[in-house]
Amino acid sequence: MLKRHAALARTFGALALAAAALSATTPAAFAQDAAKEPIKIGMPMALTGVLAAVGQQAAAGAKLYVALHGDTVAGRKIELMIRDDGSIPDNSRRIAQEMIVNDHASIITAGLTPNALAIAPVLTQAKIPGVIMVSGTSIVTEKSPYYVRTSWTLGQQSLAIAKWAAKNGSKRVAVIQSDWAPGDEAAKVFIDTFKAAGGEIISADKVPLQNPDFSAFLQRAVDNKPDTLFVYVPAGQAAVFARQFVERGLAKEGIKLIGTGDITDDQDLPTMGDTMLGTVTAGFHSVTHNSPTNKAFVEAFRKANPNLKPNFIAVAGYDGMQAIYKALEKTGGKADGDSIMAALKGLQWESPRGPAMIDPETRDIVHNIYIRRVEKVDGVLRNTEFETVPMVKDPSHKPAS
Repeated sequence: MLKRHAALARTFGALALAAAALSATTPAAFAQDAAKEPIKIGMPMALTGVLAAVGQQAAAGAKLYVALHGDTVAGRKIELMIRDDGSIPDNSRRIAQEMIVNDHASIITAGLTPNALAIAPVLTQAKIPGVIMVSGTSIVTEKSPYYVRTSWTLGQQSLAIAKWAAKNGSKRVAVIQSDWAPGDEAAKVFIDTFKAAGGEIISADKVPLQNPDFSAFLQRAVDNKPDTLFVYVPAGQAAVFARQFVERGLAKEGIKLIGTGDITDDQDLPTMGDTMLGTVTAGFHSVTHNSPTNKAFVEAFRKANPNLKPNFIAVAGYDGMQAIYKALEKTGGKADGDSIMAALKGLQWESPRGPAMIDPETRDIVHNIYIRRVEKVDGVLRNTEFETVPMVKDPSHKPAS
C-alpha cells in the first residue's frame, strides 16, 4: 500500500512538473508560432451590385500595392482576402465577422459608407483595426476607435470648391446630390461654406441613389436660372449625369458646372463628351497629377488592369495597403490591434495623390485638394490641376480617440 502511494505521488509530481513547464513555455511558444503565421487582411468589398465599379477599383489598387511591394513585411507573410459583399451592408458585417473569427484576420478594410458603418461595431468588439478605403463620410471614423481612413472626405472637397466658386464669380447656385449620407455631407458643407461667403443657394435637390434620373432636377435648375450648378453623384454614375446634363441643355444656358471629384471620375471622363469641357471640380487625385510617384502608379495600374482606368478610388485602395505595410514595419511585424493603431496614427507617406498623413487625433486622412478643370490632353478629356489647397483636414470631423 505504501509503495502504491509512493508511486502515485511520484506520478502526480511528474505531472505537476510537466504542467508547470507547459504553463511556463506555452505563452512564449504561442507567441513564437503566431509570429510565423501570415498576417491576414480581410477586404469585404462591393464587387457586384449598384456600386460595383467602386469596389473593383479599390480592390485593384490594394492588389497592385501587394504586387509591386511583395507579400512579406517585417518578416511576416501578408495574405489579402477579398470577398464580394454585393454592395449590401449586412453582407459586409457578416463577412467581416467570418474573417475575424474563422480566418483570424488581423486587419479589416472597409468600402462604401453604409457598409463601413455596419462593420464598425464588429471591429470595436474584436479590437481589430479597420482601414477605410472608400467611404467619404466624416462620421464613419467616429463609429469605432479602431478605424483609420486612407480614402477622402467629401467635406474636404466641398469646402475647397465652395470657396473657389465664391471667389470666381458664382453668385446663385443650384445644388443636386445623390440621396445618401455622402451626398448629404457634400451638399451641407458646400451650402454652408458658399452661404458664409455671401452666395445664394436657389435650390437643393436629392436624387435617388438607385436608378437615378436627373432630368427633372436639371430642368428645375434651368428654370431657376442659376449661374452655377453644384453636383455630387458617386463615381460610376457620372456618365449618366453627364448625358442628361447635355440633353437638358444646361451648357447652352451658360450655367457653370462644378462639383466634387466624383462627377469627373477618370474612369468615366474620357467617354463623357466635349460638353464637360470647362467643368471645374475639387479632388485629391487625377491621372494627370504631375509627380514621379503618380506616373509610376498610373503606368503600373494600366498594365495590371487593362479593363480599368486608374482613378481616385484605386489610389485610396493602394494607399490603404501602403499604410498597413508601413504600420507593420513600425511595429516590427506585431499585428495586435493596439500596436497597429498606434503605428497608424500620425503616419505620413508619399502617395500618388501627393503627400498624405493620418491625423493622430481624428484618425482621418489629411491631403492636398486640387482644383481641376476638364480639358483635352492629347485628344482625351482629363482633369487638369490648376490650383492646390495644401494638406486639408476634414472640416466637419470632431477629434476622436
